[in-house]
Amino acid sequence: MEFLYRRPVIDLLQTVRAADDDLRAHYDDRLRPGGAQFLSRYARRSGRVFRSADLHLRRTNVPGVGNRFRLHLCLLELVTISFYVLVSFTRRNPVTLEAGTKYLVLSALSTAFLVYGIAWIFGVTGQTNLYRLTEALANPDVDRGAALLGMVFVLVALGFKIAAVPFQIWVPDVYQGAPTPVTAYLSVGSKAAGFVVLLRVLQPFLALPQTQRLIVLIALLTLIYGNLAALPQANLKRLLAYSSIAHAGYLLIGVVCFDVRAVTFYLVAYLLMTLLSFAVLIIVAQQAGEEISDYDGLARRSPFLAFAMLIGMVSLAGVPFTAGFLGKFFIFYAAIAQHQTILVIVGVLTVGCGFYYYLKVVRAMYWQSTNLAKIPVNGLSRLAISALVIATIWLGVYPQPILDALKR
Repeated sequence: MEFLYRRPVIDLLQTVRAADDDLRAHYDDRLRPGGAQFLSRYARRSGRVFRSADLHLRRTNVPGVGNRFRLHLCLLELVTISFYVLVSFTRRNPVTLEAGTKYLVLSALSTAFLVYGIAWIFGVTGQTNLYRLTEALANPDVDRGAALLGMVFVLVALGFKIAAVPFQIWVPDVYQGAPTPVTAYLSVGSKAAGFVVLLRVLQPFLALPQTQRLIVLIALLTLIYGNLAALPQANLKRLLAYSSIAHAGYLLIGVVCFDVRAVTFYLVAYLLMTLLSFAVLIIVAQQAGEEISDYDGLARRSPFLAFAMLIGMVSLAGVPFTAGFLGKFFIFYAAIAQHQTILVIVGVLTVGCGFYYYLKVVRAMYWQSTNLAKIPVNGLSRLAISALVIATIWLGVYPQPILDALKR
């Protein structure tokens, strides 16, 4: 627990947040020809979407709220509120409005579980301070069964934020229906905030033996469902939605082992490779579409975009010399050290499953032919995408600066 409060880790998480902010602004303003925003013409005259995104960024300073249980969870809800606006901002688009409505209703339900869980825990222990809560749960006079029930309610709410099974039902429709830059932002912002809060609030409950077994079960279900559901997908945004569920499963392996360094490294890697994939998706979707078939022959239509998407896909799959490979390596190493054999076996099998659906995109780009027109890429887009490609490879080849920051 103390690890999350160290200054280098706080600085690292805030640096990642700032980088995400810069890339989000670039996606919104630059990735379309002529610098047009991703919004419809009804929203182009308004800066409200950027204020909503900035509201989210200012609420994701999770390391700054100390050991106050209530503030962690209130902060997470403020993050979610900003996503209500972002997901459904192009309200004249019925698909986007439907996605925003689903996200609002299901998120409100998860908030109800969250509030009920906090109330239950406070009623049992009389504490909301994380350190004092740990001491209270160590007291044999405390009803641990009731405390565990409260933790389950909180875990349901956090499971919604991180897209863990069986709380993931909102992910495919919301990812596909939301504007693509918002989907990119949602996929990394919500997951990062959710896992940091999960690691903080979970620590007092590790004294309860049922806690680890419950999270192991959720991790297994998330790994299996996310990867199997991604196999038949023909829409790339929907494939990345199920992929995000699968990655939540890998992160949950790190949570089971309570290896905060492995989880933090994986989150940084996930940020890079996801934003890289969505950066290419935004440009291709503007010119062709979001189906995997729209990427047929991309290597001839735009070799630069094809190579960038290749790096994004192989990193998500976990190919060596990429950030995604080292992220999975550290997660599995932690699981082996903690003797979580079943998680390692299922995790490795699902990685193989992931290779199939990620390489479908690579096959379309390099092995399929098409008569579609070439796709132009402006200079600023090339610069941003090149930076993400370099960072993804660099983190996979030379991760030492990040590892040093996590050790201090």
